[in-house]
Amino acid sequence: MSNIYEKLGVRTVINAVGPATRLSGGVMRPEVADAMRQASQHCVDMAELQAAASAVIARLTGAEAGYVTSGAAAGLLIGTAACVTGLDPLAMNRLPDTTGRPDEVLIPRSHRNFYDHAIRTTGVKLIEVGIADRFSGAGVRDTEAWEIAAAIGPRTAAVCYVAYGHSLPPLEQVVQVAHTANVPVIVDAAGQLPPAANLRHFIDSGADLVAFSGGKAIGGPQSSGILCGRRDLVSAAALQHLDQDILPELWRPPAALIDRERLPGAPQHGIGRPCKVGKEEIVGLLTALELFAAEDPEARRERWQALMTNLVEACRNLPHAHAQLVRDRKRPEIPVVHLDVDEEAAGMTALELVAQLQDGTPCIHANPSDVRDGRVIFGPLCLQPHEPEQIGRRLHQVLGQQA
Repeated sequence: MSNIYEKLGVRTVINAVGPATRLSGGVMRPEVADAMRQASQHCVDMAELQAAASAVIARLTGAEAGYVTSGAAAGLLIGTAACVTGLDPLAMNRLPDTTGRPDEVLIPRSHRNFYDHAIRTTGVKLIEVGIADRFSGAGVRDTEAWEIAAAIGPRTAAVCYVAYGHSLPPLEQVVQVAHTANVPVIVDAAGQLPPAANLRHFIDSGADLVAFSGGKAIGGPQSSGILCGRRDLVSAAALQHLDQDILPELWRPPAALIDRERLPGAPQHGIGRPCKVGKEEIVGLLTALELFAAEDPEARRERWQALMTNLVEACRNLPHAHAQLVRDRKRPEIPVVHLDVDEEAAGMTALELVAQLQDGTPCIHANPSDVRDGRVIFGPLCLQPHEPEQIGRRLHQVLGQQA
């Protein structure tokens, strides 16, 4: 047996999609795995560990405070809870009953996605604002900042902003109208790294809370994420996440994370308690974050470029398909390979090709986003150095059989 998965009878896959959760994320650097191993050999107070994490995250993001979560979705959940309850332990104990608290979160309609279920879990109601004509093809407009301003009312707990390069209205405009009404802005930036500059960009733009995934380009554990932003909101999020099974007389949270003097008492287990994050994930995430922030962006891009160049070379003379190196349209820092398939000549559709790659040996997962246009996409983030050649050989095998 060459690895633990073979012992368990589980196939390993060549992951050319990227660090998708359903494909177990990426491959951690040895330094991260070793840090997690070291962390597993000791016991610590989790609040103290999160306070130390807060200092590291604050330094690298420019936020007042930070917190390690069990993923970006968990960050959205406890971040929303923080905006609803503030530092009121009674309100924390009641969630998802939001009685007596602001219980609406505004979101531009074009930003809606199934990940916002994490926001709705807190008991709030999502209020869609605007209509995105530019996506329906009926026009060019999207939600505008004045529409968000008009939708803010006494029940508004927060505004949620899903960050992509094409997101509208601009975040700075959303922050301006929200802050005019004293409403916080939560940014879902789960997949917005690289560039590393985005670690600071959303905070610099005025966001009150930002959620990042830790298991994507950062290279941390798949079950990790970052929530960073205002100190009071991070504190409220921590209070609704940490294990609170302790006698009040013995509760001594670190002041750097939780200011006990601002609380009438300690809340019970909060709505974020099911989103447990272990000491191993916290230490692994912090190690990966430091490595990610320190790495030369050009060196990172060149590493990915080399993988994709090797894949294009491995696809040379491929029958009924043409491979070319391009920039990812959503994240131009990442080079990808587009494989355009002549479906009629190949005798199979791009979707059928993706299925054959997935169902064959080796098991290869490719990005099917553009299969309706006859295109298969391959990305570099989770590929090992020897895998582009394996993908090329399998493509020659599958498409050659149809020649």
